[in-house]
This record gives sequence, C-alpha cells and structure tokens, in this order.
Amino acid sequence: MKTNKTLLIFFLWITQISFGQTTGAKEILGQIFEQSTSVEGVNIINNETQVTAVSDASGMFSIVAKEGDVLVFSSVNLEPFKRRITIEDLKSNLLQIKMVAKEIELKEVVVNENANINAENLGIIPAGQKKYTPAERKVYTATSTPGDALLNAISGRTSMLKKEVQVEKKEALFRKIEYLFDEKYYTERLKISAEDIKGFQLYCIEDSEFAVSLNSKNKTMSMFLITELAGKYLKILENEK
Repeated sequence: MKTNKTLLIFFLWITQISFGQTTGAKEILGQIFEQSTSVEGVNIINNETQVTAVSDASGMFSIVAKEGDVLVFSSVNLEPFKRRITIEDLKSNLLQIKMVAKEIELKEVVVNENANINAENLGIIPAGQKKYTPAERKVYTATSTPGDALLNAISGRTSMLKKEVQVEKKEALFRKIEYLFDEKYYTERLKISAEDIKGFQLYCIEDSEFAVSLNSKNKTMSMFLITELAGKYLKILENEK
C-alpha cells in the first residue's frame, strides 16, 4: 500500500509539472512564404517543447506554443528562420512567416581535368572573344560577308540556320534539366508519372522564366518554378482525358 501511495504522489507531481509547463499554450495556425510563393515541406519545431510540424502544399501549418516559445523553421532550400512567439502572435488568426531561398549553384560536370588550359591561355584566340556554338557559327558565317548575307537571306538559309540555333539552345536546356532532376524527383515530389516525364521536361524548357533559372544555375529558383509548372502540367493532362 505504501508503494502504491508513493507512485500515486509521484504521478500527481509529474502531472502538475506538465500542466504548469503548458499553461497558456495555444494551437497556432500559420502559413509560410518564400517571396509570394507558399512553401511546402518546411519543418517547424518548438524549441521549448520539441513539438514538430510540417507545412502542407499551401504552406499552412499548425503547432502548439505559448508566449516566449521559439519556433524554428528549416528546409533544405531555405535559410533557417526563428520566431519567438508573442502575445500578438497568440491572438492572431494566422501567423505569416517569410523565409528566404538559399542561393545554390548547380553542380558542374568536370569533363576536362586541364580546364585552365584553353585557347585563350595558349594565345590561339584573343582573350574575351565571343565564343560561338556550332549553330551560331554557321549563322555568323552566313551573315558576315555582305554578298553571302544577301544570297542567304533571299534563299532562306539564314532563317533556317537561326532556327537551328534555337533548337540547339533548347537541346542544351534539356540536357541541364535531365542532369538536375532525377526520375524519383518527378514521380514522388512532383507527382509526374514516369511515362509523362519527357513531355513535362519539354513543357518546362518552353517556359522563359524557368529557362533563365537553368541558364543562371539558380537551383533553388528552378525547384520552385518546376513545382508550379508541374501543377499546371497535371491540369493539362487532366483536361485531355
């Protein structure tokens, strides 16, 4: 009996401590943004209670906290953010959290271990000279001489060569998007079926803003934009059924 009584007193003591720690706590509803875009998959943890939450597809989350608690927000693609909860936060209907994207450069594939040795360093061509792709070189050749330029313009050759330049640029973008995202990212994160991946990639590189993010090697922006494009593409597929 004495043992049972001791256990009962201990249980009541623990309960009282727990109650004291949670007094004033309230479930807070919030939404996370990066610029004007809501962010999914952000981890939120209450540093005081170790309670956790994750933002949904609309950037929404809910977590229990009280005045003075510190909420820590973290994501692979965003800078970490801390927010100390105030009375005003507890009274608010919606806590808006603004996070900042990390600037992450796309990894480069090293294809030449002597990368510092080039035509400029060897004095073969002047430093700073414009470098042409094969298709661009053809256009330059076809238009650099006045007589040839006129003939090529009349025959339609110049127009055809310029189209080749555009095709070449899209092929370069296609190689970049293939390198940047693997099949698992499309199927699990973006919900694009395996058989629709190629079509979706072609759809993405036609988007000018996404093309700029690929060419500037801004992986974070590419990831945000491709998520939006995936939603639009899935709606197109749905309407075609």
